[in-house]
Amino acid sequence: MANGFKEWQVVCDALASGRQSIILRKGGIHEGRAGFSFAEESFFLFPTRFHNQDQFVREGEVVAKPEWTIGETIRITHYCEALWAKTLTDWEQVAALEPYHIWTEETIRQRFDWEGKGMASGSIHVALVRVESLAAPWEFPYEAKYGGCRSWVKLPEPPEGTRAGAVPVTGDDEFSTLFAKLEEMLGN
Repeated sequence: MANGFKEWQVVCDALASGRQSIILRKGGIHEGRAGFSFAEESFFLFPTRFHNQDQFVREGEVVAKPEWTIGETIRITHYCEALWAKTLTDWEQVAALEPYHIWTEETIRQRFDWEGKGMASGSIHVALVRVESLAAPWEFPYEAKYGGCRSWVKLPEPPEGTRAGAVPVTGDDEFSTLFAKLEEMLGN
């Protein structure tokens, strides 16, 4: 089984274009008692339409569509590796990440302040991810088990060679510079 990370389509687009290389997450209502964590170090981006509302992002094209239906074709085009993940409890650090994501400040602040499902108010998770564009899309039918407000889903086994020929969306030099900036901002 492969790991899928569910994220709004508009955010997947920002990650796929190299506009964004961090993921900020508080968690979904079905994360379990322990709450959300970046439990997986590598995963495929699973684009969602649920909650995909343009008032929560500063940029990007939001196309209003209903959530996936059973049997509809899911198209996976990107793979990620998390180089590190941290839980931030200092709002100033979170606010300083604004140039590195497409969310509105109000959206991130609401998530930072939210408390529930094992997640404390005054915190948010952030991960730096290296995103790769697959040479060919991986397609499979949507199933009910992918639904719900959860971050992680188990996907079918990808076809052999799915990651062969995958290319990082951000060049090595640019990514190294970003990595160093974020390490300096957030500490080791």
